Amino acid sequence: MLTWEEFEKTEMRVGTITEVNDFPEARKPAYQLVIDFGETIGIRKSSAQITKRYTKEQLAGRQIVAVVNFPKKQIGKFMSECLVLGAVGADNDIVLLAPDFKVENGLRIG
Repeated sequence: MLTWEEFEKTEMRVGTITEVNDFPEARKPAYQLVIDFGETIGIRKSSAQITKRYTKEQLAGRQIVAVVNFPKKQIGKFMSECLVLGAVGADNDIVLLAPDFKVENGLRIG
């Protein structure tokens, strides 16, 4: 079981995807994302295996939820700086977590 104090250390924030690129070097189909988390956190990059459900055009400008306080993770030649969150269905069919309404980038999920 996770304690409440442990959970509070996980910093989930809202960000807007500003750039989406193919990631042909990835072992599983993925995109490279550039995400704006507002003035305090800034711009972060992430790799996301969300190609089954989303096109690059659908992702650009979309708000998402991500964990921003994990250590950076090297994925091939790409450095992932946050973890984009989604519900993982059968065969890695991921549905992104996102606010219902447009909110300020960087708002904390609580």
